[in-house]
Amino acid sequence: MNKKTVLTKNYTETSIISRKLERLKRGGKPRVLDLFAGCGGISLGFHAAGFEMIGAIEIDKAAARSHALNFHGNLSPELFEIHARPRDITITEPDELMAGYGVAEPADTQVDVIVGGPPCQAFARVGRAKLREVAEHPEAFLVDPRSNLYLRYLDYVRALKPIALLMENVPDILNYGGHNVAEEVCEVLDDLGYEPRYTILNAVFYGVPEMRERMVLVAYRKELKAGQWHPQPTHWIDLPQGYHGSRQVALQTVRGDLFKENHYFSDPPEPHPDHALPAVTAEQALSDLPKIDDTSEQKQRKGPRRFDQFVRYPGPPRTDYQRLMRQWQGFESMQGIYDHVIRYIPRDYKLFARMQPGDQYPEAHQLSLRMFEERLQEIERKEMSRLLPGTKRYEQEKQEYVPPYDPGKFPNKWRKMEADKPARTLMAHLGKDSYSHIHYDSVQARTISVREAARLQSFPDGFVFEGPMNPAFKQVGNAVPPLMAKAVADLMMEQIEKAREHESENCAQAVVVI
Repeated sequence: MNKKTVLTKNYTETSIISRKLERLKRGGKPRVLDLFAGCGGISLGFHAAGFEMIGAIEIDKAAARSHALNFHGNLSPELFEIHARPRDITITEPDELMAGYGVAEPADTQVDVIVGGPPCQAFARVGRAKLREVAEHPEAFLVDPRSNLYLRYLDYVRALKPIALLMENVPDILNYGGHNVAEEVCEVLDDLGYEPRYTILNAVFYGVPEMRERMVLVAYRKELKAGQWHPQPTHWIDLPQGYHGSRQVALQTVRGDLFKENHYFSDPPEPHPDHALPAVTAEQALSDLPKIDDTSEQKQRKGPRRFDQFVRYPGPPRTDYQRLMRQWQGFESMQGIYDHVIRYIPRDYKLFARMQPGDQYPEAHQLSLRMFEERLQEIERKEMSRLLPGTKRYEQEKQEYVPPYDPGKFPNKWRKMEADKPARTLMAHLGKDSYSHIHYDSVQARTISVREAARLQSFPDGFVFEGPMNPAFKQVGNAVPPLMAKAVADLMMEQIEKAREHESENCAQAVVVI
């Protein structure tokens, strides 16, 4: 590429950025495309901050439909179905996507912000050279057997030229086999004309009743002259030691190399207990929801769990957080909810009732053995003989009390929540079982419902999940907490609004050079 071609290319990009800023200056909302969107946790946070959601790419059928129901439900049936369609980003081109939405103008003029959290499988093998190659040749991932979804995210950035972007992922991406993925992505973004920064944020510090660590990378076009990338915390809690330990492991690659400067890393913003609100607890998040106790049909009867039964709130909200969940603008739910459903697991209800807050599977397993022994003694008192190990009835009774998992192999499989603390991290594994989040209320003695999981992730009660139960749990567990996304989006909106006030200097400079 000769010098004149480079200058012309830079001038074209600068002109596109200038036109986008001019539209925003005239009062237009920043337009967001969500890649790897899931059901829309990031989208919801940006929507709440005043951004316009123009579309999303999500390969999971249920999650794609959930996203469309919440952000494009007011469209015509034909256009709604276009938004609800699951898409594979590896075979969906940006121009094709925008044309499908009915956009006639060039695609790179229609997107102001790109957000998303691409999965990280095999990315550690790609490295700087491959990333730079993809930045120059966007089709390279198609013929590369190590093709990676991060590369596709960068391809969309290159094609659509957003003025800002957000990329999020697990903290381990900073130390993925000794490989700092975020730093290398930032190098490519720098080459593409962006000023990127990354750090680790915990959702609990932004009003989410869940302790959830995420790597958050924010980048702005250099023309914006942005000065802030990551929001200051609003809430405080002393995180459990396990969270401190996992953070230190993730940061080893960032801070452990004395000979390499990590230009793009920012120290995680830390809250101070004197200048922040107390973290929102599980009880503050959930205590206003209808109880599901031993009298509930859900605990008595097996069957499919669908979202077609409306359940009224038993009373008014008790906390500010509960009020927010009912009154979130655009997602209000003032009377009740539809997706307050749980798993049918009758063997374990009595065990849940006797577990202590914070108990995990080893404690639960020991308790189940004691309860089984109590049952054997009860039978012996009534029948004047003790059941012998190996007999059919002994094994049948044991199955009614003792879970079959080895406590040495599954130490964290179960956990009973503490009422006075935020929940631990919700995972996509909720789609298979919910034992990682046993309700703190021993009277209810059950795992959490879909709506309770959504509340812990900070999804408002009016947010709709495409059911049935298992896919909905998976969508919640995979999501970015909307309140944390909103904190990032609020700060991004501030930076964009500042950029609205001045003309792009790069465009004028490019005209002079050419």
